[in-house]
Amino acid sequence: MTRTTRWHIAAALALLLLALLFGALAAFAYLLPSFSDALPFQQLRPAHVSAALFWIITGATAGVLHYKDDTFGYRSHVPLHAGFLGLWLATIVAVFMAYGLGRFGGREYWEFPPLLALPMLLAWLLLMAHYLLAWVRRSPDPPLYVWMWTTGIVFFLITFIEQNLWQLPWFRETYMREITVQWKSNGAMVGAWNQMIYGSALYIMTRISGDEGIARGPKAFLFWFLGLSNLMFNWGHHIYNAPTASWIRHLAYGISMAEWILFINIIRGFKAKLDENRRHKHLTAYRFLIAAEVWVFLNLFLALLMSIPAINRYTHGTHITVAHAMGATIGINTMILVGSICWMLRYDERASDQRWMERARKFTMASLLVFWIALIVAGILKGWRITALGIEDFQQVMQPVTQVLFVFAVAGIGILVGLGYIGIRLLCLCLKSPLSTSSGAPTPVTQSFNQ
Repeated sequence: MTRTTRWHIAAALALLLLALLFGALAAFAYLLPSFSDALPFQQLRPAHVSAALFWIITGATAGVLHYKDDTFGYRSHVPLHAGFLGLWLATIVAVFMAYGLGRFGGREYWEFPPLLALPMLLAWLLLMAHYLLAWVRRSPDPPLYVWMWTTGIVFFLITFIEQNLWQLPWFRETYMREITVQWKSNGAMVGAWNQMIYGSALYIMTRISGDEGIARGPKAFLFWFLGLSNLMFNWGHHIYNAPTASWIRHLAYGISMAEWILFINIIRGFKAKLDENRRHKHLTAYRFLIAAEVWVFLNLFLALLMSIPAINRYTHGTHITVAHAMGATIGINTMILVGSICWMLRYDERASDQRWMERARKFTMASLLVFWIALIVAGILKGWRITALGIEDFQQVMQPVTQVLFVFAVAGIGILVGLGYIGIRLLCLCLKSPLSTSSGAPTPVTQSFNQ
């Protein structure tokens, strides 16, 4: 592992810790006006959202750029990686400084001054150059995760540019045009980083199981095709309130559900092929991947209910939508990324606190479940009181909802404690000492499956 990769992983973990801290503070700033006077909610919320977004993207790219060296058997130019990381992190620091000064101006999820999108774009181009220099040396028949990484990186660039089209005057001429493009691009961007994250999960599965067949064959490539379709079309249910044909939303939901079902099938196949010795050899990374599987089940069930029009009438735009987003962001993406970082840092070989790590994982899972259920209950109450009871006064609507949100905030503290311990422990391990390698060059993928 290069020094740049270590700092890349460390930066991702620092962003995870910031997202947890800002999220807990934002929850209490929303519920307690006196708390908000000291730490304004309007500054904490975008700081939390941006930190979570940057954690997902930075963690995903750390895995892709590290695993590519082993997969392609070639380490591309480190200065390009360092250039990406330096420019990317400098822009993130500028984003948080802008929030602290109360300077906004962007759009949902990217609420910082729009000028900062330019260095982010330049940083991503450096990342693409670094990746593609190794990608051109790929084998004639690369495994599936190579295609997932590649489509994720390329489509992130496309969706990032699309997300910034609002800066052109023509897109701002009508509210409906601008908001539709925003919802569409943000929905597709989720598919882009999911490709990178799921690709890394698939890579780790092949290494733990020693079975390259997991990443090859019709089922595996059907998963990639569905993921790519999901990336390009799952935004259909993000534009629910826009005047569009119903079949677009129905097709988008169908693609999303099919991808998740197939992903569960692949993970279960991976679990079935593990013998006891291999499973315990890589226990920590394995357990985080299985934790993600649990949340795929839960989020899939919630998403299926949300896709029913009669239910969606009550849930759209409520805390249930937030529950779905948090289940995906924390339960699925974060669990996969933490497992990926454990794998990259060789946690089981280098650390001696596996028992405490497992306790922290279980505590995080339990806290997240309470957190998720509280959001669902709050959404049901809000949707019912607005839609069924016809209550128009917002304060009256929110009276019982606020009580449930206190449970949500306390559960958020639990997530901060559990996941915070995991993040701090991995950050210390990352910065503790360089990782030794058995050879000066990475091992090609075809030589490492049965080691």
